[in-house]
Amino acid sequence: MWVRSTMAYRASFLIMLAANFATAGLDFAAIMIMFAQVDALGGFTLPEVAFLYGTSCVAFGLSDLLLGTAERVGRRVRDGTMDVLLTRPVPVLSQLAADRFALRRLGRVIQGSLVLGWSLTRLEVDWTPGRVALLASMVLCGAAIFGCLFVVGGAFQFWAQDASEVQNAFTYGGTTLLQYPPTVFGKDLVRGVTFVVPLAFVNWLPALRLLGRDDPLGLPDWLDLAAPAVALLCCAVTGLVWRAGLRAYRSTGS
Repeated sequence: MWVRSTMAYRASFLIMLAANFATAGLDFAAIMIMFAQVDALGGFTLPEVAFLYGTSCVAFGLSDLLLGTAERVGRRVRDGTMDVLLTRPVPVLSQLAADRFALRRLGRVIQGSLVLGWSLTRLEVDWTPGRVALLASMVLCGAAIFGCLFVVGGAFQFWAQDASEVQNAFTYGGTTLLQYPPTVFGKDLVRGVTFVVPLAFVNWLPALRLLGRDDPLGLPDWLDLAAPAVALLCCAVTGLVWRAGLRAYRSTGS
């Protein structure tokens, strides 16, 4: 329904898509400005950083497209419209994902895909079937991990009711973090996004294997391939947290 509504005004949709594309591109413009002054960033060349940027942007863009509306949970809790979703014979999370579905968010996915495609033509990587499969799993598992952060953040709002900015710190902030090499950050931060909030499995760890780079934490090599298992674990934990949030919901009392 929302897609049909959007496409009813094609010119408006194209303008919004272009605006989303341009806004997302500002992050990469900042990276390009940096590389106008330096040859490497944390030991990574421009194509390598572009690879990190592209994988992070595409993975986040897909999750934002499909589950970004979970950030509206707090608003629905405050005004009581969550009750409407609970009375329908459809999973609440599915309804939230479809609510005000914004096709314009494809702009971020398209922009990230273009940067990723450009980086692949510049990287000196022998693209075997295994490496191609690893690249595909980076995007898909990364989207799943980001999606879990959206849903967990939405579930947290059943208790906090107004915590969308806390959620954004891990989602929008997380994708910005992953656009840069792990070598430019302190080891404590890298450990945090590896073992606490597993953002490193979105692209840092598998990218280090693809690019032939050493892990700054000296972790075992098998962790570079653990993104699918981490994504499945995140989905399982997210399901438990989401159900706990729904059980904690007490309506507005009106």
